[in-house]
Amino acid sequence: MPKITFMGAGSTVFAKNVLGDSMMTPALEESTIALYDIDAVRLQESAAMLEAINRTNGSKARIEEYLGVENRKDALRGANYVVNAIQVGGYDPCTITDFEIPKKYGLQQTIADTLGVGGVFRALRTIPVMMDFARDMEEVCPDCWFLNYTNPMAMLTGAMLRYTHVRTVGLCHSVQVCAPTLLNELGMGYDDSVQAKIAGINHQAWLLECTRNGEDLYPEIKRRALLLNEGKLDIGPFEEWVERMTNGEPRPGEWKDHMKEEYDLYQKTGRHGDMVRLELMRRFGYYITESSEHNAEYTPYFIKKNYPELIERFNVPLDEYPRRCIRQIKDWKERGHELTQNPNLTHERSREYASYIMEAMETNIPTQIGGNVLNTGLITNLPYNACVEVPCLVDRNGIQPTVIGDLPEQCAALNRTNINVQLMAIEAAMTRRRDAVYQAVMLDPHAAAELSIDEIVSMCDELIEAHGSWLPEFN
Repeated sequence: MPKITFMGAGSTVFAKNVLGDSMMTPALEESTIALYDIDAVRLQESAAMLEAINRTNGSKARIEEYLGVENRKDALRGANYVVNAIQVGGYDPCTITDFEIPKKYGLQQTIADTLGVGGVFRALRTIPVMMDFARDMEEVCPDCWFLNYTNPMAMLTGAMLRYTHVRTVGLCHSVQVCAPTLLNELGMGYDDSVQAKIAGINHQAWLLECTRNGEDLYPEIKRRALLLNEGKLDIGPFEEWVERMTNGEPRPGEWKDHMKEEYDLYQKTGRHGDMVRLELMRRFGYYITESSEHNAEYTPYFIKKNYPELIERFNVPLDEYPRRCIRQIKDWKERGHELTQNPNLTHERSREYASYIMEAMETNIPTQIGGNVLNTGLITNLPYNACVEVPCLVDRNGIQPTVIGDLPEQCAALNRTNINVQLMAIEAAMTRRRDAVYQAVMLDPHAAAELSIDEIVSMCDELIEAHGSWLPEFN
């Protein structure tokens, strides 16, 4: 049976999904599971949770704990699969720094984990750590598959694919939920009869085709989307709307409370949580995978200090990620024991890609994913050294990406504005040149639309100083 190593095992809820899924999969249920983290408390909490799931499933898996950098090689030794879910620097201090210093310069952000100045600095903190992982993997598990879930996805996965010999794929939830989210919010319903074709780059991949039983759904999608953004689409009673938006899957009570707020906001004001993406679809012709709060900061159109009315018009949630972090920390303190101290804890397999990838490789029964891979001619009007997100076949032969050809030119053009930042951020991390850090942020669509070159340079210098030992030295 395989060995699965989970890097960043203190991400307890996510570890439950990925590793719980593995224990629920016959081809993986007897795996050795190696948990690695640098936080002793969170590592122990995750181990206790997974041991409980393992017991209720017949104690078929073997679970091992590895704490600290000095034990990292042992955690990786002989691994067949390495799942990466680390966050270097955490919410406090690094995420706070990524938001507060740009705010001093008038640069507002929503999530700041994938692009923009926040995404660049997250990459600069994380790529050196992942290069350390890669050196260890090349030594002690050279044939493993590295499944990266950490953001900024394209920057980190691109760095691994270009600068290491580790077999790597980047995985993101946004591809899986793209078509269901769109169709359900428009009241069109989603089921297995829907066929979607998605390609582009992470967080900005395009729903190129969407059909049901061979019928093109885009004309009706665009008609309803225009009405929804005008506040004129009838979304039905609350309970029916929630049922659609969740695809009938059970959710915790606080999530339903949040949905009630969203529902009431639309009924009272006509505003909703996906206005940015629907506006981008109206202007560029295709729907984008990642959420509106993300895409608001990937483009220069929605967060503008000279047009503050756009924030309300498109319902842009500034500082959304810090709010989520605070809420998640609070929720964990209040409810974490439900996962870590429940001896009868059970798990049902989720739709997370990881266990399906590992199962396909172990059994040679193929599956399909949306994977982040190097652009080896897959999307012909994007740069060859970019990390692209395309449909991939997975079986014992590994990850086999699909050739897409050209994207619609306007879609490729918008992607290239983000790829510019991604490639320069990788260049900055690998060369440790300070001018490359400046250039990465200078090329960012949002920062360039709001700040002067001198402001960008000053902001970067201040961020480098504030992050201190979380960053390498830049020349």
